[in-house]
Amino acid sequence: MDVSMKIPARALQPARWLGGLLCAIALALPAGKARAQSAFYQASAHELAGAPGSVIRAEPMSFAPAGAQAYRVLYRSIGMRGEPIAVSGVVVVPPGPAPAGGRPIVAWAHPTTGVVPHCAPSLAMFVFQQMAGLRRLIERGVVVAATDYPGLGTAGPHPYLVGDSEARAVIDSVRAARSLPGVGDGNNFAVWGHSQGGQASLYTGLIAKAYAPELRLVGVAAAAPATSLVTLMGDDFKSSGGKNLTAMTLWSWSRVYGAPIDKVVLPQAMPTVDRLSNECIESIFDLLERRQTEKPLEQSFLSVPNIAAVEPWRSLANRNTPGPLSPAIPLFLAQGTADNIVRPDVTRAYMQRQCAAGGNVAMMWVPGVGHGFVARDSADAAVDWMMDRFAGRPAPDDCGKPVHALSPAGAELHR
Repeated sequence: MDVSMKIPARALQPARWLGGLLCAIALALPAGKARAQSAFYQASAHELAGAPGSVIRAEPMSFAPAGAQAYRVLYRSIGMRGEPIAVSGVVVVPPGPAPAGGRPIVAWAHPTTGVVPHCAPSLAMFVFQQMAGLRRLIERGVVVAATDYPGLGTAGPHPYLVGDSEARAVIDSVRAARSLPGVGDGNNFAVWGHSQGGQASLYTGLIAKAYAPELRLVGVAAAAPATSLVTLMGDDFKSSGGKNLTAMTLWSWSRVYGAPIDKVVLPQAMPTVDRLSNECIESIFDLLERRQTEKPLEQSFLSVPNIAAVEPWRSLANRNTPGPLSPAIPLFLAQGTADNIVRPDVTRAYMQRQCAAGGNVAMMWVPGVGHGFVARDSADAAVDWMMDRFAGRPAPDDCGKPVHALSPAGAELHR
C-alpha cells in the first residue's frame, strides 16, 4: 500500500519529551512539556480491520538526523487475546531513493518509559536522541522502525514486560515501515533493544519466523535485557529504582492479566503505586521526582516477602522470561559491569543458555557502566555487528571464550 497519499501536510505539533528508563542521553537534556494526545492515536473498529503491520495512518515528523525523513505511524497489530489493535511508533527513513532490493530495517525496542498512553516515545520532542545508534544506522542506509508497544500512545494500559505483546508490536512495526516511501521491498531486518526493549528483542527472535514468515531476521541485539523476571522482581524490590519498576509491573499485570494486586500490595501502598504508574520516565528530573513519589514504599509496600514466589505472579514472571533463541539466529549481548537493575550474572547466565543451545553469541562487557548508559556505550558495536549480519558475514561467537578479553576500545568485547 502506498501511504504517501495518506500523510497529512500539516506541520508537526509540539510533542512531549519521553525517554528510556535511565536513558543516558536524557541526562543532558532539559525537561520537555507535555502535549495532549491527538486523534492520530485513536482507531475505530472499521480502521482496525486489516492485516497486522498494515498502516492505518502516517504523518511526517521534523528534526530527524542525517537528512532522514521520519514518520509517526499508527499500524495494525494483534492484542494479548488475539484481537485486532492499533499500535503507534516512529519510522525513520534515510535520504534518497531506496536501492535495488530495498533497504535493511532495524527495529529499535525502547526501554521503560511508563505504562500509560501519554508515556509513548512517539510523543517525545527528543525521540530521535533516545534511539541508541540512530544516526549511525541512518548514515549506513538503514531504516529504523521504533514501536511504542501496545498501550503507549494508543489506549492503555500498556502490557509492561509482556514478551509476546512487545514482540508482535516490534515485528509489525517492520511490516509498517516497508510500506512507507523510500524504504523499498526488502525483507531483511534486525532488532536492537535496551532493558525492557532487550526483552522485546529476544522475544522477537523467538516468534519472528512463525509470526512473520515473509520477513528474514538476520540478528538480535540486546543491551542489559530483562532475561529472568523472577530474579528481576526479587532483586528490584531491594532498591528505590527497583520499587518503581515493581510497582509498574504489578499495576500493569493486575490490569492486563487480572492478577490480584491486593493480595500482594498493602492497602496503604496502593495510592503510591497508582501515582507511580501514571507518571512517565522522561529524564533525570523525572527519576528524581519519582524517587520522592516512591518514598512511602520504603516504609510499606508488599504484604509478601517475595512476589516472585507467589502465584499467579511467579507463573506470569516465568511466562515472560525468554528462553534461548534458535541457533540459526545470531545474538549480540551488551552488559554494563556496574548494572544494579539487570545484574551482570543474570545476562551471563542467559548467554550460557544460548551457548548451550548451540547459538552464536557476541558478548560485550562494558566496564564500570550502569544500566542507563549501556545502550549508548554499546551502540556503535551493536550497529557494526548488525551491519555485518545484513552483509552476510559469519557471525562471531564468544561461547567458550574467557570473559575478560578486552577490545582495543577498552570495552570487554568478544568478537
